[in-house]
Amino acid sequence: MKILAVETATSWQSVAVLDDTRVLARCDQDAAGSHGTVLLPAIDHVLKEAGLRLTELDGLACSVGPGSFTGIRVGISTCLGLRAAADLPLALVPTLEAMAWNAKEAMCPLYPVLVSRKGELYWGIFRWTGEGRLERMLPERVGSPEALGRSLTEKTMLFGEGWTAMESDIRASLAASVTIAVGSEAAAKPSAFAVGMIGVQRLRQGETAGLQVAPLYVQRAEAEIRFEQAGGVSPVARRQERVTKKVAERMARSRQRKRHSVCKGNGNG
Repeated sequence: MKILAVETATSWQSVAVLDDTRVLARCDQDAAGSHGTVLLPAIDHVLKEAGLRLTELDGLACSVGPGSFTGIRVGISTCLGLRAAADLPLALVPTLEAMAWNAKEAMCPLYPVLVSRKGELYWGIFRWTGEGRLERMLPERVGSPEALGRSLTEKTMLFGEGWTAMESDIRASLAASVTIAVGSEAAAKPSAFAVGMIGVQRLRQGETAGLQVAPLYVQRAEAEIRFEQAGGVSPVARRQERVTKKVAERMARSRQRKRHSVCKGNGNG
């Protein structure tokens, strides 16, 4: 199964094309504040490197948060536009779950941690089972570093930009009996590879996104509250329309070039 996977929930943007468990092409870059301008070029790059057209894929996988409000909206709306343009199934993958997937070696509970806003953190609690299945122990949460530290009751692995930024505050709130294992650098950054691996599983099981897709914010963005009060059009919907139109125009130009080439060939014969 060939899929395009997109991860934009943090400033570290990751895009990849997978064929089941094999990476055909991948592009990782710092995209802080610029997801809207660098995501489509990154997608074009990995498709060309993989030697595939959008219509030759079997599906899409997208990270849905929590994380950067802007990054999540750009990633989801772009994938919705690609889905509409190429009629592909879309799998949605929570960002913290994809981060936990990267820590397969851990035998203790996993706490992937991301920075929220106003000094708060997002975290989730996961554990690998004896059958090699990643299990969510509790839903994603948002709160202070102190609240995260107080929630730990046993040996736990922490990793992610939230842990790096708030390590001292989290440690200051730990019970004396709690031991911290620090996850690897590879697990700390959300990756399109992990999103894609989970996405392939979900697509094979028929777990695809419906018509209504909402980011996993955990807490609501002030911009979304103002939007609802103003009765405007969703930023996700606006970008989805732009991406759908842009991709449809590209596909139309490609078909036109092919028809023109066929006509020239017939004339020369």
